[in-house]
Amino acid sequence: MAPKNAFSYVLAIVLASLYIVAADPDILVDYIVPPNVTNVTADYFTYTGLRDVIGGAQPTNFTLTMATMIEFPALNGQSVSYAFLQFPPLSVNTPHSHPRGSEILLLLSGRLDVFLLDTNLKFFTKTLEKGDMFLFPKGLMHYQYNSDAKNQANALSAFGSANFGRVSVPEAVFNTSVPDIILAKSFNTDVASIQKIKNGLGS
Repeated sequence: MAPKNAFSYVLAIVLASLYIVAADPDILVDYIVPPNVTNVTADYFTYTGLRDVIGGAQPTNFTLTMATMIEFPALNGQSVSYAFLQFPPLSVNTPHSHPRGSEILLLLSGRLDVFLLDTNLKFFTKTLEKGDMFLFPKGLMHYQYNSDAKNQANALSAFGSANFGRVSVPEAVFNTSVPDIILAKSFNTDVASIQKIKNGLGS
């Protein structure tokens, strides 16, 4: 296979995986109760999983703490969820997309560089200040980077889905069954370099 065709093959796989989108189904009841819950109280609608995270010790690596229907079952059918993002200095939330929900990010502290790529390959970038918000439309690739070498950045993201999903670009490309030789030709390098990247992702 010629390098040009190989690159087209890999690019098609990546873009398809990034832009497969879906939506939460509408429900015909007020809320969904799991079979194991027999007595619904206010506790069912309360989630306390972020208490120790917000205002707690700052991590040394980028940390994503989610509150989706998996962690908070009351969200099932409500088409909403949250995530708390912690960015130590010079950390990145790697390129990814959310196939089932748009994301709106609110920067709570620090500064944060955000990046968005649409399906026409138009690239958008902005440096957010505390209190700023940025929208990442459903299914589009994006990432965030704390370029500050000294200060932490924290953000809260809301999603238009109870289970928004996350497709990581590095994992979609390098942790899949795409043959190493195809990746090597696509990125104009050798198989050894591709294997080194894969080993780095797994560490």
